[in-house]
Amino acid sequence: MPPRPLRPIRRLNPLAAALCGAGVLLPLLAGPLAGQQAEQSSGKTVGQQADDPAGKVAEQQRKIEEIDSQIQGSAAEQARLQAEIAAIRGDRAKLASALIDTATRIREVEGKLDASENRLRELAREEKGIRASLDGRRDVIAQVLGALARLGRQPPPALLVRPDDALESVRSAMLLGAVLPELKEETEILIGELTSLDRVRKEASAQRDALAELKTSIGEDRRRIAALIDQRQRNQEAGEAALTQERQRAETLAAQSRNVRELMDRMETEIAAAKRAAEAAQRAAEAAQAAENKPAQGPRERLAALKDPGRLSPSVAFVDAKGLLPPPVGGAVLKQFGMPDGYGGAEKGTSFGTRSEAQVSAPADGWVVYAGPFRSYGQLLIINAGGGYHILLAGMDKITVELGQFVLSGEPVAVMGQGPQLVSSVGLGTAQPILYVEFRKDGNSIDPTPWWATSESEKARG
Repeated sequence: MPPRPLRPIRRLNPLAAALCGAGVLLPLLAGPLAGQQAEQSSGKTVGQQADDPAGKVAEQQRKIEEIDSQIQGSAAEQARLQAEIAAIRGDRAKLASALIDTATRIREVEGKLDASENRLRELAREEKGIRASLDGRRDVIAQVLGALARLGRQPPPALLVRPDDALESVRSAMLLGAVLPELKEETEILIGELTSLDRVRKEASAQRDALAELKTSIGEDRRRIAALIDQRQRNQEAGEAALTQERQRAETLAAQSRNVRELMDRMETEIAAAKRAAEAAQRAAEAAQAAENKPAQGPRERLAALKDPGRLSPSVAFVDAKGLLPPPVGGAVLKQFGMPDGYGGAEKGTSFGTRSEAQVSAPADGWVVYAGPFRSYGQLLIINAGGGYHILLAGMDKITVELGQFVLSGEPVAVMGQGPQLVSSVGLGTAQPILYVEFRKDGNSIDPTPWWATSESEKARG
């Protein structure tokens, strides 16, 4: 909701100021501002009164910071997590389902956190504007409240004049007729601003409480997903005795490769785990090709197939998944495919601005053929989606999958850091983490836009 526009600051005209100084004010003006009289007499101005909830705000802020600093959950939470993992250990489908569900919930909470923090910033700006307006009207407030105080000590006679003196009655009526409308208008403005200030403070307090609850929730989900990922990787490494040697060989190839295309080619021919992954992707593509004579799946059937957590290969060919894939992170798109890259060329991928430590999920089913640092990309993850398609993710702080691993669409694969990790992020002018996503077909960059699923908000906008 946009902030209410503030009225320009005016000063009472000399006549109104003189009447205030003399204590001449109709009782009807006393009601709305009477509640402020005690505050004024105690030496506090309206602007200073706005500072009274500072202790409460500081306490709420401390609670949020305490939640932020929590790394380990309670003993009860840890026991619950251990029991949950023990129940699904060895059941790949249940483990994958738990991972995807938790990653989805984290994404939703991250979106709510963004909205709550944005609203708090809007409320802070609105409060600042109202307080500035009240501070500018301090002289007028002092005059009105001072008149009310004097009026309370020396109540005027009926009609503010002597009934037996007709001439004095007429003179007073003329003065009040000239001044009363301006005093009443100024009083209404002040009441409106005080009401708005109270509304903003109450809404800000509610938003801080909601923010604290959301941070508690996302903290629990992050601990849960970390435990699930740890179990998933334990299962993965149990069947890969030579995985450490494979990682070391991959690092050597990354240092020798001049570009991503050369890296992918060498990984899928020289590293056993990546080679097996590429071969599995090729077999899946050939199987999809052989099934072309079968009745084509509609969007609903393809979407249902993508939600099966027990699949061991892509249930939908990548080329047929257009309009169905979830973006790997929540957040705003900072640069689209094809936009100028600032170096005389065009962007080959899409850059997303994310929250700190945001969860990164695989956009599509596929096999990990590279996971580690690579030149200016920082941490780079390459997924072979079959049919000659590869997905590149870069800019993460930590990758949580291994070479040769099959991942499902929506399954967590990495975590963002506290700020930009990519060299190319410098020109974007932001301190938030940035995830770079690139789709490739036969080694050439392609526009990923047709593959992204349309969100509900985008559908509503048409």
